Order: sequence, then C-alpha cells, then structure tokens
Amino acid sequence: MRSLLPALPLRLRLAPLFLAATLWTPAQATTPADLQRGYEARADAPGQAERGQAFFTRSHGGEWSCASCHGERPTGAGRHAVTGKALDPLAPAFNPRAFTDERRVEKWLRRNCQDVARRECTPAEKADVLAWLQTLR
Repeated sequence: MRSLLPALPLRLRLAPLFLAATLWTPAQATTPADLQRGYEARADAPGQAERGQAFFTRSHGGEWSCASCHGERPTGAGRHAVTGKALDPLAPAFNPRAFTDERRVEKWLRRNCQDVARRECTPAEKADVLAWLQTLR
C-alpha cells in the first residue's frame, strides 16, 4: 500500500509542521515577585499578605479553601482533597519551582479559583496570596 503523502502538494505536507511551530510558545520564565508585581499593576494596589492569608485559609461559598489541599501553612507537601494526589509545597521558599512559569501559574489559578471561589480570582486576590506565600519561611 502506497503512502498518500507523496500525492499531496508540498504545502499541504508542510502545513502541520508550520501550524505546530506557530502555535507552540515556550513557557514564560518568571519569579514569584515578578508575578506579584504584574498582579499588583492590574489591581492598581499592592498585595497585602494578611488579606492573602485570609483568602487562602477560608472557604468562599464552597466546601474547600486553598488550605484544604495545600495546608494552613503551605510550606510542606499537600494532598488533593479528592484525588489524594501529592502536591509540592506552594510557598516559594520551600519549592524553588513554585511560581516560575507564568502560563502554568495562570492555568492552575484559573482552575483552582473555580474550585475554591466558584469564579476566577481577581488580580488583587492573586497579588495578596502571592504576597503572603512569599513571607513564609
């Protein structure tokens, strides 16, 4: 049985490769402080660690809080409340990879804020939580 590829015009054979190259973008390396500054700029207010801790540890109308999976002090490993999957420490001082990939951070914040707050978190809430997490030593 002969391959269909030789019968296709060159531009159609190369189209998937071109599409993959244009859609792929590398992860955006960052630091927790850079992310916090970005959220603060969008919120037009500085992050407040006290508010971040309060947001992290209380529920927002649902049955979970951030602490349900990450712990009251997210300096050690956590565990997903439903799946039981192990979670790395969330505080940057205890996990050097935490908050270093902007796309990944946004993906997980979007998902987890829906679980916890039943909505997307605001830039101010994100700045507050990051401000608090960066105080943990």
